[in-house]
Amino acid sequence: MDSSIEDLADKAINYAVGLGVQYCDARAEYQERKSVLIENGEIEHSKIVHDKGIGIRLIKNGMWSFCSITNPESFDKIKQVLDNTIKNTSTHNENNKINLSQITCENKKIDYPIIKKPEIEELTTLGLECNKIILDTPKIIKSIVNPWYTINSKYFVSSEGSHIKQNYTDVVVDMIATAHEGGLTQSVNITEGGRGGVEQLTNNDKIQRSANKISTKASSLINAKPAKEEKATVVMNPDFVSLLTHEILGHPSEADRVMGKEMAWAGGAWWKGKIGERIGSEHLNVFDDPTIKESLGWYEFDDEGVKSKKTHLVEKGILKNHMQNRETAEFFNTLPTGNMRATNYRFMPLIRMACTCIGNGDRNVEEIIKDVKNGYLISNMKIPSIDMNRYNWSISCQYAQKIENGETTDLLRDVIVVGTAPEFFESIDACGNDFTVRPITNCGKGDPMQSMIMGNGGPTIRGIATVKSVN
Repeated sequence: MDSSIEDLADKAINYAVGLGVQYCDARAEYQERKSVLIENGEIEHSKIVHDKGIGIRLIKNGMWSFCSITNPESFDKIKQVLDNTIKNTSTHNENNKINLSQITCENKKIDYPIIKKPEIEELTTLGLECNKIILDTPKIIKSIVNPWYTINSKYFVSSEGSHIKQNYTDVVVDMIATAHEGGLTQSVNITEGGRGGVEQLTNNDKIQRSANKISTKASSLINAKPAKEEKATVVMNPDFVSLLTHEILGHPSEADRVMGKEMAWAGGAWWKGKIGERIGSEHLNVFDDPTIKESLGWYEFDDEGVKSKKTHLVEKGILKNHMQNRETAEFFNTLPTGNMRATNYRFMPLIRMACTCIGNGDRNVEEIIKDVKNGYLISNMKIPSIDMNRYNWSISCQYAQKIENGETTDLLRDVIVVGTAPEFFESIDACGNDFTVRPITNCGKGDPMQSMIMGNGGPTIRGIATVKSVN
């Protein structure tokens, strides 16, 4: 990102302060995104997108206001947009106060490490290799591989004196293997990648092994059985746990949802007012941690300039905290957690997960399964359906296996797991020692909707829920 857009952000702050705002911050951002879509051995299309702009947030006359400018060419354009934005605050209640938690101002530049810089040519070669691995598997009729990367530069400046620049690269591949035979179609998908370079995909042949795994599993599912409906012990693998954590632990831990500020379009949180109370078994520990290196939720400062840190949300089943921004932290009489983020400069930041996870346990996965007389091994996330308060939930998995007398037996397809949040959390009686963070690339929140990338994860866990088949 050239320095001129950073200079414009600095000037915007000084200009807004001169017009009497209580507070103002600006995010000058640049992103380059390159991607290629490969289907059945053919390159369907490739894309290159460059995006640059400034988002400006301010408080005046007791209200928040926000504006953004794409590819600003001069300060006169920014001045015009700011004048109109501030003018729109003139009719509001000047006696209303917005209180922000105090933070330490920073002057810092962070370059996140890259071992091997991504190039679209190399990602295309890797994508074609994975596509072939999938297609060479019996019964596979469609293989889709979508490698992409973004190079990002974000400069944050505030009227309080912070000047923070963060440069980072994300490299990701999405893969889908679809099998068909005898009138039955089954698909298995996976996303791999993280914050860094091509090494996020190639270390230990990660994406090649994933391509082989999903194609083999999709092919095997053609001969799998549906599950009968029953309430039983479920052992969930880390990939499935990452989506469960995202939906019924992460989202209701966002303080704006707890306060009901998202109720109209995205819902609230069933544990409103329950901080300090038990919401699960002593085996349930939950945290959000933007400091987990190489995850898609890794950052040193959020979009309010708050230093990131690990936040303990649930400890031994006791609800301890929510994810907080500077404003909600004052309401809850706590500290901001560094979770304020926007998709890009076009949007006002919201409270978002960074890397929300269930904590690691001390049990071997084999031991957890061995203790189960009648149950199910639930593997890999698919589609969630959650009520407005994140209380009732159902999440389908990509495949499952029956557990009988401590051993996995029949492969099962089209399986849905159903439960209620407090009952399921209280039933958790074991957590594995196989903690894993998975990449999440399409979390939606807000109005207008913002799509966000992040990490979610956890170990294998065991609890009780209802299992049934889609059909």
